[in-house]
Amino acid sequence: MSMPFYVSPEQLMKDRADYARKGIARGRSVVVLQYDDGIAFATENASRALHKISEIYDRIAFAAVGKYNEFENLRVAGVRYADLRGYSYDREDVTARGLANAYAQTLGTVFTTESKPLEVELVVAEVGREPAGDQVYRLSYDGSVADEHGYVVMGGQADRLGGLLASGWRPGMSLREVLRLAVDVLGAPEDGGEARSIPAQQLEVAVLDRTRPRRTFRRLTGALLEDLLTPVDAGAPPAAAPHDD
Repeated sequence: MSMPFYVSPEQLMKDRADYARKGIARGRSVVVLQYDDGIAFATENASRALHKISEIYDRIAFAAVGKYNEFENLRVAGVRYADLRGYSYDREDVTARGLANAYAQTLGTVFTTESKPLEVELVVAEVGREPAGDQVYRLSYDGSVADEHGYVVMGGQADRLGGLLASGWRPGMSLREVLRLAVDVLGAPEDGGEARSIPAQQLEVAVLDRTRPRRTFRRLTGALLEDLLTPVDAGAPPAAAPHDD
């Protein structure tokens, strides 16, 4: 009778964490920034079908990096959670904090009990009526939750890009300013290389706009996004605000 192979719990958790981190590092980074009228999300994503940024509920959005099929399952579960809670109680009872706690339980359970952890990293954000009411939560593959303020970067280059954002972001920036900062950071050179200019067609950009009456999520595409990413010439009129007609 052969003896079972023994692996210490510490080594097992370390191996799972390393596996998850390597999977997440292969994904392109997602940048989340607060601005004067809401919260902006940006990532380099040429696909128009496989979204990394999505709406969850009236004032809540979801962004993710990692394996698409895994974080898409989490997104769908989050939508169902929000719909059920809003229907059973009240729409105001659906909060980013509650959703982040639910995701943390799922991620933590999978990490500790399953043979393979989820190769995902998430941001759940809720826009408040005022900037002080904004909530941004970052969730890791092991279920840990961080309450973020100002900006968040996820993905393989998170540490490097986070340092660039720290030097460029400030409270009260406009939507145009944060989007240009996000694109500059996403295209920043690595190891002495040249900075990349990312065209609007290669970007996935969305906002939670606090000035909208109920559903605050909106994707920015086409001419509006190109206009927002274009430097303003002296005396030129600003881009139209991202509102519905």
